[in-house]
Amino acid sequence: MSFHYVYLLESKNDGNWYTGYTRDLRKRLQQHRQGKVPSTKHRLPITLIYFEGCKSKSDALAHERYLKSGPGKRYLRNRLKRSL
Repeated sequence: MSFHYVYLLESKNDGNWYTGYTRDLRKRLQQHRQGKVPSTKHRLPITLIYFEGCKSKSDALAHERYLKSGPGKRYLRNRLKRSL
């Protein structure tokens, strides 16, 4: 069974969050950390702070859109307030 992942990165440089989608989480994190992703290469170093696996691509992409919205960002702040 393969999963589709929605993930959240935190920049140690500026404290901002980046939300993304991938089929291969380990490979994608490596790309981010090596500066190969334009949207995060200027924010290095980054840390993975949250991820979720979905069985379908459409569910994962819909969840990514939600997490990038205002209510989704509030959900993440509440979800992670004890660990950050």
